[in-house]
Amino acid sequence: MCLVAVAWKIHPRWRLLMAGNRDEFHARPTAGLAAWPEPSGLRAGRDLQSGGTWVGIEGRGRAAVVTNVRDPLAQTLSGPSRGELPVGFLQGTDDAARHGRDSMANAGNYSPFNLLIADADSCEYIGNHPVAEHRTIAPGIHGMSNGGFDIPWPKTRRLCEAMRKWSETDAIDPAPLWHALADERTADDAELPDTGVGLELERTLSPAFIRGPLYGTRASTIIALDYQGRGYISERRFGPNGVFEGETTLFNDA
Repeated sequence: MCLVAVAWKIHPRWRLLMAGNRDEFHARPTAGLAAWPEPSGLRAGRDLQSGGTWVGIEGRGRAAVVTNVRDPLAQTLSGPSRGELPVGFLQGTDDAARHGRDSMANAGNYSPFNLLIADADSCEYIGNHPVAEHRTIAPGIHGMSNGGFDIPWPKTRRLCEAMRKWSETDAIDPAPLWHALADERTADDAELPDTGVGLELERTLSPAFIRGPLYGTRASTIIALDYQGRGYISERRFGPNGVFEGETTLFNDA
């Protein structure tokens, strides 16, 4: 993923609400949201080039999402795929807090990342750039993009605000979140981060939804899980130039 907003334990019905966009090269082979045969119970899209996923849920009501951290000087091209990180938690048996602590030992093996994992009891953040970090997330609205956790990039602020407003309703109709994920507004230059890719590319990457022939938003995802682990994951898929390619919703009956 490249943009995520999360409402954690602030809604009377939903323990976890999550919305995000995955931006990627359109040529990278990808399978859409589906139930995986192995590990059983995992519901996620799949990266067919390196394996793994960017966001998913599991039958026990667990969820995980990973974003890249943009730093051209810090990529570890020979390391393992960051897509392994969500799967490692979702297919495991350790609770989120323990998995978060144990993940620190190998965090430096991966290119820069932000990882959020959640179970019935806790939501944990693990990151490795600029230094390895693990913390338990307090109830509230949180966001991350291709910078650090809760760094207020313009598109992160906008999506978090949409999540805040949605979490103040019954949060049944996800239309406001789909609308926020489709936002193509470019940020003002004064608000842009400096991640080392140059001003023109910073502008191109600043909208929540990126529309391009070679690179852009490939999938938008919404997750809602209640306090018993029941809920759903829903994905909208897009091709080159943002052409809509389909939608899938899978339910969790934990």
